[in-house]
Amino acid sequence: MQDLLELEGFATVMACGSLTEAARRLGLPKSTLSRRLSQLEARLGQPLLHRRGNRLQATEAGLLFERYSRQILRLAEQGRQAMDDLREEVSGELVVRVHSSCVRGWLPQALEHFLADYPGLRISLHTETRPPGAGEGQGEIWLWLGPDPDCGLRHEILCDWPCRLYASPDYLADKGPPGHPRELSAHVWVDWLGETGEGLMLRHGSEGEYAFQPPPSRLTVDNYMMQLDALVRGQGIGVLPVRFAEGYQKAHPDRLLVCLPEWRLPPLPVGLLYSFGRQPKKSTALLAHLRQALPEEWQGRHGNDG
Repeated sequence: MQDLLELEGFATVMACGSLTEAARRLGLPKSTLSRRLSQLEARLGQPLLHRRGNRLQATEAGLLFERYSRQILRLAEQGRQAMDDLREEVSGELVVRVHSSCVRGWLPQALEHFLADYPGLRISLHTETRPPGAGEGQGEIWLWLGPDPDCGLRHEILCDWPCRLYASPDYLADKGPPGHPRELSAHVWVDWLGETGEGLMLRHGSEGEYAFQPPPSRLTVDNYMMQLDALVRGQGIGVLPVRFAEGYQKAHPDRLLVCLPEWRLPPLPVGLLYSFGRQPKKSTALLAHLRQALPEEWQGRHGNDG
């Protein structure tokens, strides 16, 4: 059985090609590192390194043994991580940020159940209307509605939220409901969120696709509720996620109607944002819980309304 400190010293010297530089990286006296190399060579019964000028070069035995040394070190690190995971408790504090459109409904209940299972954990929940910027959100968990914000966090899509066109009954009674997407240009378009500035593609099962270019909005906001309020007040026609609109319609029936119900719009992905790499056990536990707690009617929809 080889000493792990000896193997680490040998692998570092091989990477650096210099005893002095390897000792500096390991934070060891040069004499200590040299002694470890000598002990390793004595255990193996043959030299691993020889000096050429100011640098150390591997012998044939050294080149062969380096591969095994790195494998042993990797296995040792994996073993330490496994033991750390076993010992680590799901405790402390987690910062969770959630898109404002997803903050009500299933998520609070999912978090309550999670906290009941782990009494040593605290969660700080924040509502967000803008995605994290580059370098932000490290160590946090985000539940995000929309495309990948390309912020340096992993984006794991859980499901797709279908979207539809909506307007108030009063607006449609006054202006008349559109019968085809080509008629949308004759209506007032509400895009306070600024999400359709690059155009909107509508799809029909038998009529194919229709590209609509909405006019730019003179007012932009960062909250779906303000977009919904504008539609309910009769400001025009606009896009809302179906799940978001359905929640409002249950509480306020007959104040919001679907336009062009047979035409499909691009869905919005609902996903998790979290740091790349190995996660603390409390983070992996919450991520697994959120995946499992996702409402069954959301799963596998991928943009379908049915």
